[in-house]
Amino acid sequence: MTRVVIAEDSVLLREGLTRLLTDRGFEVVGAVGDGDALIDAVAEHLPDVVVADVRMPPTHTDEGVRACVALRGSHPTVGTLVLSQYVEERYASELLSGSAGGGVGYLLKDRVADVREFAEAVERVATGGTALDPEVVAQLLGRSRKRDVLADLTPREREVLSLMAEGRTNGAIAKQLVVSDGAVEKHVSNIFMKLGLGQSAEDHRRVLAVLAFING
Repeated sequence: MTRVVIAEDSVLLREGLTRLLTDRGFEVVGAVGDGDALIDAVAEHLPDVVVADVRMPPTHTDEGVRACVALRGSHPTVGTLVLSQYVEERYASELLSGSAGGGVGYLLKDRVADVREFAEAVERVATGGTALDPEVVAQLLGRSRKRDVLADLTPREREVLSLMAEGRTNGAIAKQLVVSDGAVEKHVSNIFMKLGLGQSAEDHRRVLAVLAFING
């Protein structure tokens, strides 16, 4: 059973997330309302993944994401999934530029309405993968296009990499682009090669490729 700590200052939303995840088979081992309590809860319960709001008390600016950035340093194997009302590129970049040890995600709160996709995103981050909102990917891709690290990628390879950043599997990418699974596998192999990612576990290379895409 995947163990989750939730950090959300709204009691109603916190209870809603707890019920939603519990109903989907997750074990919610902690539910707190501020960044300091989140750090304490992770130290106490050692969950597989944290689901946290970007903005929490006392200033309701960036306490949630700050706590998650700190956790990626102190507990690098714990996945961190941040929820935000809007795409805030600075916060996304700061979170995603941290340690690559654990999974990481940044979703808009509207995505929670699709319970199945949200639960899949939580599980993916808990197991070391990525879950980036398509709107976040679009903004980061626009910024990354100005950088040399992705200059050798073809337009199709960039498209595949952006879908990888959303956390999609090769099969899901093939369906989205209306191409064969083999074609996607070839694009992914080319991406690994051009980004200088040698032989290692497939999931680990996917995360490293996404981080290269984000941080350039």
